[in-house]
Amino acid sequence: MNLLSAKEVISIFRKSIDDYHLQDHVNAAFANPFDQNSFEGLLYIKNWIDTVQWHLEDIIRRDDISSEEFVLTKRKIDASNQNRTDKVEEIDELLYNEFLGVEVKKGAKLNSETPGWLLDRISILQLKIYHFMEQAEREDADVEHRQKAAGKLKVLLEQEKDLSIAFNELMLDLSRGDKYMKMYKQMKMYNDPSLNPELYKN
Repeated sequence: MNLLSAKEVISIFRKSIDDYHLQDHVNAAFANPFDQNSFEGLLYIKNWIDTVQWHLEDIIRRDDISSEEFVLTKRKIDASNQNRTDKVEEIDELLYNEFLGVEVKKGAKLNSETPGWLLDRISILQLKIYHFMEQAEREDADVEHRQKAAGKLKVLLEQEKDLSIAFNELMLDLSRGDKYMKMYKQMKMYNDPSLNPELYKN
C-alpha cells in the first residue's frame, strides 16, 4: 500500500470536489478515477460522499421545499451519514492492517483520533475552503460579504496547514511504532431497525 502525505490526500479530495462541481448536482454521476479498493480510491469515494451531503444539507434548509421533499432529503442525509462512517472505518481498517506488523515501542501512545477520522476532518475542511473561496469571489455579493468570507477562508487555510502536520506526524508515529491504533466501530443506532425503538416498536 502506498502511504500518502497530507498534500497528496488533499489533492485527491480537491479532485473529487472539482469533479462533482462539473455536474453540480446531488444526483451527479459518480466515476472513481482510482481503483476503488485502493487507499486513493477510498479517499475519493469518501470525499464524494461528503460533497454530495454538503449540498443535501444546503437543500434541506430552503424554505420553499415541500414536506415530502424535506423528508426525502433528510433520509438521504441519514443514509449519507452512515455511508460516511462506513468509509471512515474502511480507511481505518486499511491503515490498521498496514501498521499491524510494526513493532510497537515501549511507552507508545494511543492517538485520541484515528487516521480515518482525522482524514474526515480534512475532507470536510476542503469543502469549507472550496465554498468560502467561492463566496470570497462572488461578483453578485457586496464588498463586506466578500471580505468576511475571505477572512474566514484565511483561518481555514491555516487550519489546513495544522491538520496536514497532524496527519503527517501521525503516519510517521504509526510507522515507527511511537503510536498505535485501535479499531473502534461507531455503532450507530438510529439506522438499525433492531436498535432504534421508534423503528422496532412499529
